[in-house]
Amino acid sequence: MSLAVVAGTGRCGSTLVQELLCRHPGIGFISGVDDKLPKLNLTGKRNGRLYRRGAPRPSGMTSLAYSRRLLERGRVRVAPSEAYRLLDRHVTPGFSRPCRDLLASDMTPFFSSRTRAFFDSRIAAQRCDLLLQHVTGWPRTGFLAAAYPDLKVVNVVRDGRAVVNSWLQMGWWDGWSGPANWYLGPLPRPLQERWEASGRSFPVLAGLGWAMLMTAYADARAQLPGQWLDLRYEDVVLDPRKELTRALEFLGLDWTPEFERGFQKHQLHGGRGDAYRRELTPRQVTDVESVIADHLTQWGYAV
Repeated sequence: MSLAVVAGTGRCGSTLVQELLCRHPGIGFISGVDDKLPKLNLTGKRNGRLYRRGAPRPSGMTSLAYSRRLLERGRVRVAPSEAYRLLDRHVTPGFSRPCRDLLASDMTPFFSSRTRAFFDSRIAAQRCDLLLQHVTGWPRTGFLAAAYPDLKVVNVVRDGRAVVNSWLQMGWWDGWSGPANWYLGPLPRPLQERWEASGRSFPVLAGLGWAMLMTAYADARAQLPGQWLDLRYEDVVLDPRKELTRALEFLGLDWTPEFERGFQKHQLHGGRGDAYRRELTPRQVTDVESVIADHLTQWGYAV
């Protein structure tokens, strides 16, 4: 039984990639409906069939707005979910909001047994070639690979300046409470000093958070040689057919006629790649770049 992960920092395009790949008939997933009923521990037997029949969320519409529209119409959208309620309840209570990345060294025999039981039951119920799990924030891939040594990871990367701009606009971003209280845990001393030197700038703090995550992703990638594929969000929206073909081949799947029909349902556009230049001040952009320049360069972005 196989498990694969679509991962990313959050607000990086990983949801789009997850939803596109889950149009494939060989891929199973945990749905938002399953996650909203964690006590029932639903295995999602019909998730794929229902999802592939439905239309995607309209481009530009947030998940919350789309959910409200469906609720107004008396419908429920079965779509891929990070399933953090389920994972916290049935795998480990710390999965959704660890203060650092979850590593192979954090896996215990008890958690390994629960992890295998959780995902294997869904793979069996959905009769899929592989189950594709969506993870945002810390990679957690080392932890999952300790239970599934053949784990494959599709890592979606986006320009850190765009991610910072988007984080600042999200209601869930808890950086406003400061690094002593946000989900990433305390800043290492050198990063704390850089934040203090910026006058406790929130754009800078978001930049430092992105840099911390990207360091964790680089470390996680090094632990899974040959089992890791990086996709840049900007490349996906520019040439989705090419990038999705790369992802499917990496996962050992073909571009089937059914996947083509699902792919055609999505209308992709160039996104908001340079919106940060309009929605942040030039000084804020410069300050953010000053703390993430090395990471931007490392992941192929020009400063």
